Amino acid sequence: MTNLFKTAALVGFVMSAGAAWADGHAAQWTLDEEISNVSFGSIKNDAVGESHSFESLSGTVDADGNVSVILDLTSVQTNIDIRNERMGEHVFAGAASAELTATVDMEAMNALAVGEATTMEVDGTLLLLGGDLPLYVNMFVLRTSEDQVLVTTDGMLFVTTEEAGVDAGVSILQELAGLDSITRVFPVSMRLMFNAG
Repeated sequence: MTNLFKTAALVGFVMSAGAAWADGHAAQWTLDEEISNVSFGSIKNDAVGESHSFESLSGTVDADGNVSVILDLTSVQTNIDIRNERMGEHVFAGAASAELTATVDMEAMNALAVGEATTMEVDGTLLLLGGDLPLYVNMFVLRTSEDQVLVTTDGMLFVTTEEAGVDAGVSILQELAGLDSITRVFPVSMRLMFNAG
């Protein structure tokens, strides 16, 4: 789950950096929740793969390159109601959200023209379940217009339950569901769209 939130924020940073105004002054950028998506996968009993997502996330990047991305943990969607509840109670320990912060070098991305894309390594900090986790993520950034930037994970991203601090919660989930196993490494994908203003 860590990289999951990790990517969410990191993605935000890059987008803001790459989407500066033509005159060199960046506006505040806001995450477009309707278009954006954060998903993670799991495999149970060594053979059944499932895809999950968060239905609510928000984020901003200010003119100075300060990024804040919030993932609403209560909006987790696993397509099974009781599992959604158990995820919130046991895996996320009742936490309402996770926040990722970072600072981006705006000048590094100001040269990105409309229609141009780049890849970038970004690092930041994730506040999840009371812990500060260092984040390092590769992202793909596409300037779709003067006031819109699309950021996605660049290639596959994998996160361990131990890294995310949710291993014990996943064990409880496994026991409650009567499963032989739940993988402790999760693939994560992200599609984040940011709009100016």
